Amino acid sequence: MNITFLLNGETVALQDAAPTQTLLDWLREARGLTGTKEGCNEGDCGACTVLVTDKNGSRALNACILFLPQLHGRALRTVEGISGPDGALHPVQSAMIEHHGSQCGFCTPGFIASMAAAHLNGETDHDRTLAGNLCRCTGYAPIIRAAKAAEHAPVPGWMMQDRQMLNDPNFFLPEISSGGAKGRGADSPPAPVRPKTSDELARHYAQNPDATLIAGATDIGLWVTKSLRDIAQPVFLADCTDLQQIAINKDHIRIGAGVNMARMYDLMREHHPSYAAMIRRYGSEQVRNAATLGGNIANGSPIGDNPPALIALGARLHLRHADTRRDIPLEAFFIEYGKQDRAPGEFVETVSIPRARDRLRAYKLSKRFDQDISAVCGCFNITVENGKIARARIAFGGMAGIPKRATHVETALIGQDWNEASIKATTPAWAQDYQPLSDMRASGEYRLNAARNMLMRYFLEDNGAEVDVQGVMA
Repeated sequence: MNITFLLNGETVALQDAAPTQTLLDWLREARGLTGTKEGCNEGDCGACTVLVTDKNGSRALNACILFLPQLHGRALRTVEGISGPDGALHPVQSAMIEHHGSQCGFCTPGFIASMAAAHLNGETDHDRTLAGNLCRCTGYAPIIRAAKAAEHAPVPGWMMQDRQMLNDPNFFLPEISSGGAKGRGADSPPAPVRPKTSDELARHYAQNPDATLIAGATDIGLWVTKSLRDIAQPVFLADCTDLQQIAINKDHIRIGAGVNMARMYDLMREHHPSYAAMIRRYGSEQVRNAATLGGNIANGSPIGDNPPALIALGARLHLRHADTRRDIPLEAFFIEYGKQDRAPGEFVETVSIPRARDRLRAYKLSKRFDQDISAVCGCFNITVENGKIARARIAFGGMAGIPKRATHVETALIGQDWNEASIKATTPAWAQDYQPLSDMRASGEYRLNAARNMLMRYFLEDNGAEVDVQGVMA
């Protein structure tokens, strides 16, 4: 697979690159750029963070679960390229020195890359932008002080070079090659492909239903780095820009499967702020910059945080096989653990959400505030008219083998007065909807009690009580 990209301001052209070689391994082993560190090798610790720029902007990403083909046509900066070509320090590097933000130094390059990305984009919510970078010895206070100190420093000219080069019509990057038939033996696995449109993807996937679709690789990357799996037929979706569109009209919000979670966060801040607050806790900044909405749904996880919120909103899933399209209620997509209503060669194309007055509340319960898997994720969308419950959609993750609606609880609520007595009267219905398992994150009994309490939390919040976990004080 032939790949071309910018590395620290210089053009790199790779021929016959292994399609599932991680960027981290290539940087350290093939280029000797060892500033980028391997920590967890699964996208959690941020030691491998790099800065990637394309025509849509610059963002921090985890190099350990980024495959080389995902760099094609883009610009990459490692910690070695964040300082200037003459050795001048970037403002965040100078601030880290001045504020004693590094001790053992192992995590520092990742912090620098995340801080440089935030500085370039004018981001000042450092608790959010650095939540995916772990430090075990320095402590976060001096690092946050350094990030704040660098906020108003001008962006160095060399950090603007990548955007300028990628937007220059005279700057040429050759088309990526899938490898073709040349030099491939009869027993060789099919060449990796990179469709440019969803039409091209649909044709290829219908003919090759065993292929693996790769968008952000935040899940599939772990198949390689942790399970040591061989991805025989990778299909890279980064160029399918028609899958990355968001369309809003008076009736619906339609979201392409390729929209990443960082853009979902921005979208939901405007339309459903409680959902956005939950997305803020979804992975890390690096993960949200890569992970896609379609990938999160299609992998069928019972603990994915997006499906419960979307189900509570009444979302519909739009699926495509070749030229045939169908749409189903999102909750119908999840049949049982590990099984979804998706035929071979069929893929998630878009998700649509009905527009309505915002009544959604999304509550994520996990042991850590940031970057943790939910023990329970409860999402509530209850409409009250004249003091009575007119409509209710309630969905949970972590309570069953699939994201699942609380239909018996909904039925018990509809038509009742909107008060604590009605909520307490739903107690028998909960056991009809859920029989949660016990595991390392929570016992089944705890999950069931937490789910019931979340409904009370919704009622209290709706009546003006402070229920935010960052706002409630002992």
